[in-house]
Amino acid sequence: MSETTREHREHAPQHVRAAVITVSDSKFELFCRGDSGQDTAGMAIREALSGAGHRVVFYTVVPDHAKVISGMVEYAVERHAPDAVILTGGTGAGSRDVTIEALEAMFDKHLPGFGELFRARSMQEVGGASMLTRATCGIVGRTLVFAFPGSPAACRLGMELLLPELGHMVKHVRE
Repeated sequence: MSETTREHREHAPQHVRAAVITVSDSKFELFCRGDSGQDTAGMAIREALSGAGHRVVFYTVVPDHAKVISGMVEYAVERHAPDAVILTGGTGAGSRDVTIEALEAMFDKHLPGFGELFRARSMQEVGGASMLTRATCGIVGRTLVFAFPGSPAACRLGMELLLPELGHMVKHVRE
């Protein structure tokens, strides 16, 4: 690790505020009926954040609809002021997978390194099927926004990659 990176990490926040949004038509129907226990992907993200000492300040489930997705990200950012928003679901190649389209229209900056790293690590676990994910990261205002695939395993991998750098990334976005 370079001296500069080490110094940045030393001055980075140790605990950040995060919002978690699950994108899924089927999970949304259950969530509306009061059943959030079926959202195992969102739960994996929330548990990883809390386990690392971060604070989940907002959580919800939305349907696979681009305007609803972008509207909920805007709401979370404006109302709850998270340092990061992490979405799960809607990153594949299916016709209902519109999370990436919703987010890219919002991004002030795109950080392609997260998606590249996610796909490289996914290749080790799922082989060539890793080409189907469009996991990504960008910045909306002064908030990091991540999009993970919708499986609990993908969310655990995303958090494994993200957690060691989250405070460091937040530090840079705040500058």
